[in-house]
Amino acid sequence: MKEYINPNYIANQIRLLRNQPQYTEHSFLITEGDTDARVWKNLVDSAKCRVEIAHNKDNAVQVLNILEKDNFAGVLAVVDADFDILEGTVTFSPNLLLTDTHDLETMLLKSPALEKVLLEHGSEAKINNFAKDIRQTLLESAQIVGYLRWASLKFNYCLKFEGLAFNKFVDDKTLALNESKLLQTVKNNSQKPGLDEPEIRGNMDSLKTDTQDMWYICCGHDMIAILSIALCKALGSCNSKQVEPNVLEINLRLAYESAHFRLTKLYIAIQTWEQTNQPFQVLPNL
Repeated sequence: MKEYINPNYIANQIRLLRNQPQYTEHSFLITEGDTDARVWKNLVDSAKCRVEIAHNKDNAVQVLNILEKDNFAGVLAVVDADFDILEGTVTFSPNLLLTDTHDLETMLLKSPALEKVLLEHGSEAKINNFAKDIRQTLLESAQIVGYLRWASLKFNYCLKFEGLAFNKFVDDKTLALNESKLLQTVKNNSQKPGLDEPEIRGNMDSLKTDTQDMWYICCGHDMIAILSIALCKALGSCNSKQVEPNVLEINLRLAYESAHFRLTKLYIAIQTWEQTNQPFQVLPNL
């Protein structure tokens, strides 16, 4: 179980930092976790912006709320969109911004960073011979897990997705996902074997519409887990240790460039925030 960090403590630490001479004119960017912070530290102007870790999404929002009530200037929080946009439950604040896609990991996967990782770990022949667009294939498989995650939250199934063995329900040649095997694996992983599968499927189906953007449905960790399987068989000949999901996440972070970020809606949103919060700055000058 992760250690609970009180958001008031984090807010106080930011206040103390602002009182130090080297940070009096710094902006503060609040992120959900340490892996997000590693991405942001490569994107912000470290001479003008300090990245602070809130340790989870709820904390990030609460820390921002605490500082806003104090009229603390120059603070911005960026959190994962998750299912908030689909649910219409986005917390409004001019100082709170969301990722372009479900989470920061899917933003990395949507960028050319994916092609760089494929070039590093994949087989050129296998990639060229793969029957479908790789990015689209990852989305199509991961969306099934995404709908299950969403249904679990919306209908209070409290399913456990951490530690899932994706090779139990993902075909290593086609990357097709077997929904029945997925449900059985997740039920066992959650120690809830008695859950009604037809009911779960019905609730998953009730969430689907023809207009949904799969980049908001799919979780980056799920797409990366499927990519890990792909690089062992369908797209490469790696052993599983070489392309473990945590290794691929590191590779994607390293491959993600500021030039990729400048093409996103989030980049434009931060620029807008800077214009209305002068003299505070987050992004480096080009």
